[in-house]
Amino acid sequence: MANHSQFGFQDASSPIMEELVEFHDHALMVALAICSLVLYLLTLMLMEKLSSNTVDAQEVELIWTILPAIVLVLLALPSLQILYMMDEIDEPDLTLKAIGHQWYWTYEYTDFKDLSFDSYMVPTTELPLGHFRLLEVDHRVVIPMESPIRIIVTADDVLHPWAIPTLGVKTDAIPGRLNQTSFITTRPGIFYGQCSEICGANHSFMPIVIESTPLNFFEAWSSSLSS
Repeated sequence: MANHSQFGFQDASSPIMEELVEFHDHALMVALAICSLVLYLLTLMLMEKLSSNTVDAQEVELIWTILPAIVLVLLALPSLQILYMMDEIDEPDLTLKAIGHQWYWTYEYTDFKDLSFDSYMVPTTELPLGHFRLLEVDHRVVIPMESPIRIIVTADDVLHPWAIPTLGVKTDAIPGRLNQTSFITTRPGIFYGQCSEICGANHSFMPIVIESTPLNFFEAWSSSLSS
């Protein structure tokens, strides 16, 4: 959960988010090195007298042509690797379908019979003490931790992106189309998300709550709803 004084990402709770945070730090270090080099060269040019050897040096021209290409490769390779990892869906243990409405979510556990529910935001007047305003829902999505989860996302009316920042997941719910992605939670906990595109007057009031639990707790929860 993010706080008011936080400048970085939330703590990663999935392998994909860990890779994204690592790539973010890698890209920042590359940008810092470039800015430091440019600042050093600008300072050197202002402090030193230019000579014809510096202006006409072919070696320098060769370096400042090849060096940016190397930097782009160093940024492109890990970025492409993460993109392929985000699109890979390999034998999920559980399939979850999320349907966006104005302004709530419907969830269907397609591997279970008659296991579906609507998830509405809890109004501020009914919010229990200690819960987060505009983020808590009446029915949380419960999933087993350390299990590959495939989520199929669609919408009933307008666009509703399904996004959980701490899991590194963001998928557009488009009417008449099924989009899918996958994730694995690496620890138990409660993870919050929101619709991240303006979908109407109550766009800010359709949160997403994922509760990651051990497998035995998930089996007990699913059995209680199915019975």
